[in-house]
Amino acid sequence: MKKILLSSVVLTSLALSGGSAFADIVIGVAGPITGPNAAFGAQFVKGAEQAAANINAAGGVLGEQVKIVIGDDVSDPKQGISVANKFVADGIHYVVGHFNSGVSIPASEVYAENGVLQMTPASTNPQFTERGLWNTFRTCGRDDQQGRVAAAYIAANFRDAKIAIVHDKTPYGQGLVDVAKQELNGEGITEVLYEGITGGEKDFSALIAKMKDAGVTLIYFGGLHTEAGLIMRQSADQGLKATLFSGDGMVSSELAQIAGDAVVGTLNTFAPDPRRNPAAKEVVEAFRAAGFEPEAYTLYSYIAVQIVAAAIEKTGSAEDAQKVAETIRSGGPWATALGEIGYDAKGDINRPDYVIYEWRKGEDGKPTYFEK
Repeated sequence: MKKILLSSVVLTSLALSGGSAFADIVIGVAGPITGPNAAFGAQFVKGAEQAAANINAAGGVLGEQVKIVIGDDVSDPKQGISVANKFVADGIHYVVGHFNSGVSIPASEVYAENGVLQMTPASTNPQFTERGLWNTFRTCGRDDQQGRVAAAYIAANFRDAKIAIVHDKTPYGQGLVDVAKQELNGEGITEVLYEGITGGEKDFSALIAKMKDAGVTLIYFGGLHTEAGLIMRQSADQGLKATLFSGDGMVSSELAQIAGDAVVGTLNTFAPDPRRNPAAKEVVEAFRAAGFEPEAYTLYSYIAVQIVAAAIEKTGSAEDAQKVAETIRSGGPWATALGEIGYDAKGDINRPDYVIYEWRKGEDGKPTYFEK
């Protein structure tokens, strides 16, 4: 099989011996373990490790234990390729990750060429599953779904607003806003600004000045909480009174730490809060008892490991990931901590659902996101 080994990255491993032969079923978990999006990487790791622990406590998979190996892509496509190639070199056939669509998409090509099944808990760009690859699955929805939900909400509640559409030039960020823009334009709603920023920017004064000049009252943003929080805070400081509305890249408590009180009133789309799913009650309680709040993608990572493990068990072997992929598509629906999940031929879940959240202060006085 084809292997193109690039620069190595540091992998934190639970009992990884190297080479291609393992005594256990090893699942790689890839995401931003360090860097500005490390909060999401922590969710991935905690979810996957807890799922593996629970599976192992129940007897494992085909009599073997599930072990987790972690790869840090720092939300960077090049590092993501390095992680993918390292996993391939180490004989790993199953990966939960990556976080960013812009990382998952190129990494999936490496995985597909080398017999590795990839299950992402968070990459929502449609192209991840639209390219006809055998190995791409996700436990989340898609941007063409949440973009339409956002556009419908804007059309119903902000029809007369002056809208700025801003994105971070990534497959996720631009892909999300472009779906909403198309839907809004079809409703006869035209934005007054369409702008791109660069991830990692710190000073948004020029953008905010443009939005003030255009009289913007609603910012529809495609990107992650790091830049969104700065845009909110700086907009408030510079006297721009505009509501920011975004997607699932906002679902981190770190957003409030970055934006401060300017986060109050912010809107975002995300699936119905997985922590409130009755099927997840015991798992959520276990996370909280261990001192970790399983927000956002924690449970999506948890069920990714559940589904992969269950499909291996049903296939009867972990040796051929392509056969396991066929089982995932045809053998469901799969019982998970978020209820039953089934898959279509592309690798998308059969129950996409997005709702609207609003950030406001809770009983403890701290801002967080509440389902509307």
